[in-house]
Amino acid sequence: MKIGRKHISQNSKTYFIADIAANHDGSLKRAKKLIALCAKAGANAAKFQHFKAETIVSDKGFKQFGKKSHQSKWKKSVFQTYKDASIDPSWTKELYKHCKKNGIDFITTPYDINYVNDVNKYVCAYKIGSGDLTWHEIIKQISSKRKPVILATGASKLEEVKEAVKIILKKNKELVLMQCNTNYTNSEDNFNFINLKVLDQYKELFGNKVILGLSDHTLGHSTVLGSIVMGAKVIEKHFTDNNNRSGPDHKFSMNFDTWKSMVEDTRRLEKAIGDGKKKIEKNERQTSFLQRRGLYLNKVKTKNEKIQSKDLIALRPYQSNGYHPYEIKKLIGKKVKRKILEGECIKKNMIRR
Repeated sequence: MKIGRKHISQNSKTYFIADIAANHDGSLKRAKKLIALCAKAGANAAKFQHFKAETIVSDKGFKQFGKKSHQSKWKKSVFQTYKDASIDPSWTKELYKHCKKNGIDFITTPYDINYVNDVNKYVCAYKIGSGDLTWHEIIKQISSKRKPVILATGASKLEEVKEAVKIILKKNKELVLMQCNTNYTNSEDNFNFINLKVLDQYKELFGNKVILGLSDHTLGHSTVLGSIVMGAKVIEKHFTDNNNRSGPDHKFSMNFDTWKSMVEDTRRLEKAIGDGKKKIEKNERQTSFLQRRGLYLNKVKTKNEKIQSKDLIALRPYQSNGYHPYEIKKLIGKKVKRKILEGECIKKNMIRR
C-alpha cells in the first residue's frame, strides 16, 4: 500500500507515526511546533485526534464510573480533560499544510463520525483507535473513503479483531493491523503485557491481506525493535517536546531525543535484518580466508611422492585454489607434481590427477 508518498511493504523501511494526540495542549502554535520537531526527529507522519468531548465521553457516566488507571492522576474531570484536549476543526487545514511544509504526512483519528467527512480531503490515511474497534458504524464510514486504514487492537478479543478486519477488508484492501496495549500508566510492568507474539497470530490469520504494525505506549523503544523483527512495518508512538509538561499524554510520550534514537536504531536494525539468504557477505570475504583452515604439509614432499594423511595438518588461513579440511580424501594417495616444502599450503595445481 501507499501512505502519502511512502510505499509500505515487507521490503520497505519502517513507517513512523508521531501521535501528537493531546500534547498540543490546546494551542495551534504548539501543534505546529511539534509537527516540525517530529519531522526533524525522523517521523514520516504526524497524527492528531479529532473529537468533541460531548461525542466521545459521557460526563455523567465517568462521574459515576470514576477515574481509573492512568486517568486517576488527571487533575480535572475526564470530560473537562477531553474538552481541553480537543482540536478546533478550523485547525485542520493549517495542520495539514504545516505537515506538508515539513515533508511529512498528516493523519488523524476521527472520534466523531461527522469528522470522517470533514478531514477526508486532508488526510492520506485514517487511524482507528483501539477504543473504537467495536464501533462498526464509524469503521464502515472510514473504510468507505478508500484510503489506507490503520487499526489499533488494544484491549480487544480476537473475535472482535476478526470482525473489524472483515468489515474493513470488505470495503478497503489497504489495512495496517496494529498490536497495541492500552495501558498508559508508563509502568515498567507493562512490558509483561505488550504481547508482541500477537503479530505472529495476525500474520497466520490474515497473511498478506494486512500490513502489520505496532501502536506502543511502553517506555523506550525496545518493543518497537522487537516488533520490527517480527514483521511490523508501521510504528505509532506518542510525541512531545517535554515530558514534564502537565497533560494526559506527556508522561508516556517520546521526546525529540528519544524519538530520534528510536529511528536511528531502527534504521540500523533494518540493515541488520538483511535478505534472509545465507551466504558469505561482502564484508566477510577476507575473513572467510583468514579464519578458515586449509590443508598444509607438515613435512617436505619430493616430486611424484604420494601424500599420506599423517603428512597433512589443517591450519589457517585457507588460500585460494587450496583444499578445505573436508577435502582431505581427495589428497590421500595422490602424487605431487613438484617438490613441496614443509609448512606450504597445498594447491590444486600441485597435485597429479
